[in-house]
Amino acid sequence: MVSYLLLHLRESFLSFSALKFHWLERRLLFVLQELLKLTNWAFPSLLVMAVRKLRPAHRSVAHIIVALLKSRPSASITRCLLALLCITTICLILYKSRSIGLNTKTVVGDNLLPTPWHPFPYPETSFWTALFRSPRIVKCSYISCMHFFHKHPQSPKLLTSASNSCPYFFQWIHEDLAPWRRSRISPETLEEAKQFAAFRVIIVGGRLYTEFYYACVQTRAMFTLWGILQLLERYPGMVPDVDLMFDCMDKPAIKKRQYRNKWPPPPLFRYCGNKDAFDIPFPDWSFWGWAETHLLPWDEEFNTILKGSKQVKWERRHQTAYWKGNPYVGSPLREELLKCNSSGKYDWGAQIFHQDWNAEASKGYQDSKLGNQCKHRLKIYAEGHAWSVSFKYILSCDSPVLVPSLTYYDFFTRGLIPQIHYWPVTRNRLCSSIKYAVNWANEHTSQAQAIGRAGQRFVQTNLTMEFVYDYMFHLLNEYAKLQKFQPRVTPEAQELCRSSILCFADAKQNFFLKRSSVQASEKSPCSLPSPDHKFIMNLREMQWNKTKEVEHWEDASRKKRSKLTALLS
Repeated sequence: MVSYLLLHLRESFLSFSALKFHWLERRLLFVLQELLKLTNWAFPSLLVMAVRKLRPAHRSVAHIIVALLKSRPSASITRCLLALLCITTICLILYKSRSIGLNTKTVVGDNLLPTPWHPFPYPETSFWTALFRSPRIVKCSYISCMHFFHKHPQSPKLLTSASNSCPYFFQWIHEDLAPWRRSRISPETLEEAKQFAAFRVIIVGGRLYTEFYYACVQTRAMFTLWGILQLLERYPGMVPDVDLMFDCMDKPAIKKRQYRNKWPPPPLFRYCGNKDAFDIPFPDWSFWGWAETHLLPWDEEFNTILKGSKQVKWERRHQTAYWKGNPYVGSPLREELLKCNSSGKYDWGAQIFHQDWNAEASKGYQDSKLGNQCKHRLKIYAEGHAWSVSFKYILSCDSPVLVPSLTYYDFFTRGLIPQIHYWPVTRNRLCSSIKYAVNWANEHTSQAQAIGRAGQRFVQTNLTMEFVYDYMFHLLNEYAKLQKFQPRVTPEAQELCRSSILCFADAKQNFFLKRSSVQASEKSPCSLPSPDHKFIMNLREMQWNKTKEVEHWEDASRKKRSKLTALLS
């Protein structure tokens, strides 16, 4: 009988080696059944022998098992049976753990494919790598957030009333949510946005739950969801229950032209929007750090750049415009910008540098520190595949920023005003427009410095992490008012907490995440102004007029040069 069982165990392990897991489970179950049959004749006699050795007051299961192990006549048989039972049980647990690990979708992209609307290189995980990750996935996904291991948000405490109003660009919250003001958001409308989403965010009772649909590039999902967790910890018990869809890739997806005869459009959150889409802008992941590029959380990184901006006075800086970044991200604007690099033949007044992040990583990011990039009188912002997270860093240098007309915007850039916070340049004649701006700044130094200081002051006063959290709070609060349903935790949703994200994060990611941790605030969020569409219209008109005014100056300067050239020839 024992040799018969050993034969099946041997075949089970051979099946394991051949990756025939369905046969493995069947064979292990068969062995377990046969072991139970074997104990049908062996266990009663052993039980009688053990009970005779025990006092009546101690006849518990534990004592009986101990007695069985100590009984001399059948010790070898008993230990063999127990060992086989333990091995079988462990194998079944490992098998089930493997099954869970290979099917659970996680914040770091386990068992997920890249977004089909924006494919990107994504490493394929081998079977054995996934198998060995299974215990970690089970631990981080299902155990870390248990109340034994994690402290959940506390009930709201009394906060001091808001002492200040929100920055004026918070008005855009009302504008971004205006499409759903009348119809509101139904479960069906929300479900329609699922086809465009990488993950789903559900907040119920101050806890965060997530469904993952597709993998996000790098650690965008991890740091974005970490930011939402920090919001819940900053304002415990104050964030309303919400259910929303989020896309972590670049370009807006909810095109206005597709919903002219179909209303309402599906609500979709992402990092940027544009005038032709209904996507709802939300603060991007880099506010909590960008591990892949070694950028610290925003408040720390800004202070580093602020110190760097004081190393070289503006008058002593290079009298050129500076840009450094990756031009090969599917951005026609950046590829055109490469042509504006000053060379022996043409002097456009610009210095353009290609940022090779792989090379920077090998050198410890010594040449990419943003605090060391405030040595030119002007800087250039160029959109990437869509918007770029670099805008806030570039504005921080107190050099006037040259901005080609924006196609995309994030949550704060619509508050910037040309000629006050930045200098607009024209896309269709990019190099000559940059040249005009450089000449103008070097001829009107006091006005140029004023623009640079205003841009820096904007991010210093209006883009603090306090206001970033307040923007998130008010956006979710206003969104919650539009829901026609009470959010519920879906069967597929997993709870995310501080412990679970840190469990998934590697050492470098942990370093950045922990640096951006927050404590519960003693102040309530800033006071959100009521909807004022007229203010938005006036702001748009001012931005348009200021941009057109610069274009008019450029045209006049170009005509003047043409006449002068004609006279000289």
